[in-house]
Amino acid sequence: MVLTRRKVAIDADARRARSARDLERRHATSRTLPMIVRYVVLFAIALGLVGCGSAATADNGASGQPAGAGGSTAAVPKPHPHVIQPTAGQAAGVTPIDPVGDPHAHAPPLTQIKHELRLEVIAAPVTNAPYIDPLQFVSGWSRTDQGVDATMPIGAPILAPGKVKILAVEPNWYAGQPLVYFELLDGRDAGRVQYVAEQITDIAPPGTILQRGQPIARYASKGTAIEYGWSTINGITLAKATTGYEEGQVTPAGRSIREWLNSLGANAGNG
Repeated sequence: MVLTRRKVAIDADARRARSARDLERRHATSRTLPMIVRYVVLFAIALGLVGCGSAATADNGASGQPAGAGGSTAAVPKPHPHVIQPTAGQAAGVTPIDPVGDPHAHAPPLTQIKHELRLEVIAAPVTNAPYIDPLQFVSGWSRTDQGVDATMPIGAPILAPGKVKILAVEPNWYAGQPLVYFELLDGRDAGRVQYVAEQITDIAPPGTILQRGQPIARYASKGTAIEYGWSTINGITLAKATTGYEEGQVTPAGRSIREWLNSLGANAGNG
């Protein structure tokens, strides 16, 4: 009888233990199932995103364009490179191009080019630099015509009144004698052009820039004396360029240069 009760008790304990284990397994299953479901759902979403990205890439690759705002694409032309195989012995086709300008035109002579270059003046601003008398060695003053005529000892220098640029030399200006004209680069008359002509030699070459007091030329051993006056950039005297000139005529340009020389102490008289 005692054994029977003990057996019944043992059976009851065993049943309770099995019930506890069953309950624990059910709880574990209830916890695991939602996690598995979540993993499955997330995996499915990931697969969907990958599929969408592949489709978008395929669409963009087919059109060669990036997607724009609102799903539209910009029209950008695609290059289509190709290779042209040349044929041996056959020259490539070239379309001739007409030359610019007149193909029959000729360059001007070198002497003309040099002359035009020599005539290029310098933009010289007016300054306060003083001038000196360029004809300090004159031994006698003569008439006023296009400029002022004067005589000097042989070899005496005609001086630069200030900083000057030699513009050009006319070798046969009057009776086989030269004219040299030069631009004043400083002082109150900066930018104006003067000349000295006729009985001169040892002339400074065109393009030379001389400082005040340096010789422009020297008085030659023979000739018709010298003439000093205002000029223009092309070698025509200011007298001819303004009022015209006839031999022996007293011109306003001549009077002007005599007054200019007198202002520097030349004592050139009235002429």
